Amino acid sequence: MDPFSSALLAANSILENSDYLSRRRDRYASFDAGTGKAFEEGKLILEDLYAHANLHQDIKKRSGQQELFENIINQFM
Repeated sequence: MDPFSSALLAANSILENSDYLSRRRDRYASFDAGTGKAFEEGKLILEDLYAHANLHQDIKKRSGQQELFENIINQFM
């Protein structure tokens, strides 16, 4: 099997047999409403996000869990 078809099969398996999509949805949930959605829609620029962050100093930092996403992908390779 060529590498392209192998990659397609792996991607399909990841999407159907892992929690990758729900984890990705959780990771980017801040873009579904409010300031994040406005930024995603192009209504805000980075300076606007900077001002928002300065006004809301209580924003909690969260891990993007990059290593977890890499591990999910590696399981299916």
